[in-house]
Amino acid sequence: MPITLDDVKKNPAVMEYMRIGNDYIGNIGAIEHNQHHADLVSNLCADILTKLGNSTREAELGAIAGFLHDIGNLVNRYGHGMSGAMITFRVLLDMGMDPSEIAVIMGAIGNHEEQAQGHAVNNVAAALILADKSDVHRSRVRKREMSAFTQRDRVNYAVTDSGLLVDAENKIITMKIEIDTSVCSVMEYFEIFLTKMLMSRRAAEYLGCQFELIINENKLL
Repeated sequence: MPITLDDVKKNPAVMEYMRIGNDYIGNIGAIEHNQHHADLVSNLCADILTKLGNSTREAELGAIAGFLHDIGNLVNRYGHGMSGAMITFRVLLDMGMDPSEIAVIMGAIGNHEEQAQGHAVNNVAAALILADKSDVHRSRVRKREMSAFTQRDRVNYAVTDSGLLVDAENKIITMKIEIDTSVCSVMEYFEIFLTKMLMSRRAAEYLGCQFELIINENKLL
């Protein structure tokens, strides 16, 4: 039987690696990469692929990749896409997943970081990039004192609402964000997260779609 997301979630090693990885990066003050984030990205990734007419199995692979994409935080926050791909390889191989499917998931996880110059190398990778980059919200910021915020903390804290809309008929993927401009201006947000947005645009284009970015009802891309 093909390996499913439910099978992955029942693997005690996976859940422990993800929990510890999030704890580790919490020690350096990084934003939350907990199970809520994993579940959200997993659901979004599968939803993007489904709405764009990909197969049920490809959407399931997207759900698995989305759930596991940050497991590499167990090793180090920096380069966690590469280490996460290798951890995932071992886990899924031991679970008996088909090698061709492992390859798809590895490629997606290994290419979801903008710092590592990730690219949409397959449909799952493209959907993962879009799903992951759309999860910005002040609830992910761990620090409580704004004086201790990094730029990344501040722009995440400025976001009060975010979402990803897929218009399959017109082939448009829209990222909508609401920010508190007393924390960060619209242009400052765009400048700081420009690399993420450009990566999202390329991912949408890989899926045959146009990418739109709307911040506080203003279209920036």
